[in-house]
Amino acid sequence: MTIQSSDHSLIHQFNNPLTFAAMATQPTSVDFLLSCARHSRPFTADARFVADGQPKPVAVFVHGFKGFKDWGHFNLLADWFARQGFVFVKLNLSHNGLVVGGSGDLEDMEAFGRNNFSLELDDIGALLDCLHTPDQAGIPAAEMDLTRLALIGHSRGGGLVLLKAAEDARVKAVASWAAISDVNPGWSEPLMQQWQQQGVFHVENSRTKQQLPLYFQIVEDYHQNRLRLDIRHGLRRKLKGRPILILHGDQDETVPVERAYQLKEWQPAAELCILPGVTHNFGGGHPWPSTKLPAEAQQAAEATVEFLRRVL
Repeated sequence: MTIQSSDHSLIHQFNNPLTFAAMATQPTSVDFLLSCARHSRPFTADARFVADGQPKPVAVFVHGFKGFKDWGHFNLLADWFARQGFVFVKLNLSHNGLVVGGSGDLEDMEAFGRNNFSLELDDIGALLDCLHTPDQAGIPAAEMDLTRLALIGHSRGGGLVLLKAAEDARVKAVASWAAISDVNPGWSEPLMQQWQQQGVFHVENSRTKQQLPLYFQIVEDYHQNRLRLDIRHGLRRKLKGRPILILHGDQDETVPVERAYQLKEWQPAAELCILPGVTHNFGGGHPWPSTKLPAEAQQAAEATVEFLRRVL
């Protein structure tokens, strides 16, 4: 296991009380490496927290399709949650196209093409196992209260955290941000026939203009694991009584806001938060040039923290 830790508190600047007060709340960052029994590909995660020796609730953040843990404003988001009293953990899903020690952006197209939903659920499980294994993640045990563990996921990651919570009782609450309601985005029969014949289907990364391969195995995985990957079934049958926040922008151009109402219909006890004027990426983009969170992401974060403080 590789662990790197950095404390940004800079408390040696004690000669300026204002600087000391501001810097003393700067989060500690811990980077760690993960492995999963399902495959041989290493993947990375990091945690942000204010090191005060007090046990804190743990929030695990899962990125979406074509995303990664350091995308855009996600590090600012992690620091913000840490200042609100959480241990905020985010991971690169193993087959998201990034390489450990690489460029920090999508570069391994073969791995990207070999990704599927079951792999992603197993990766999240490997992270949860790591957090529950003493000294594995490099986060001091005194800083974490793992009886108060929540998952937060964006877009496809929002669907994944609902599915993972449905199969893992260690997850005490879930917040979905602009979540999908079905892992099948509506593949047509002609598309799947052509896809199966050719073995691969390409989608464009609008940001980088890369042609990203999706091998037909993702469809095979979907059919082989239909019940495990059924968000509707998970909400209706397995998440009764589990606190759930469904958060969505009403101007989402990628995952229509109707998906949020659909999720709410499947689990009426879930809390629904619709943010007016907010789009899919909550005001963010990659790279993110500012040192401040986008206003829309701040809204989402504040609503989520308010929810988690009530239910954890």
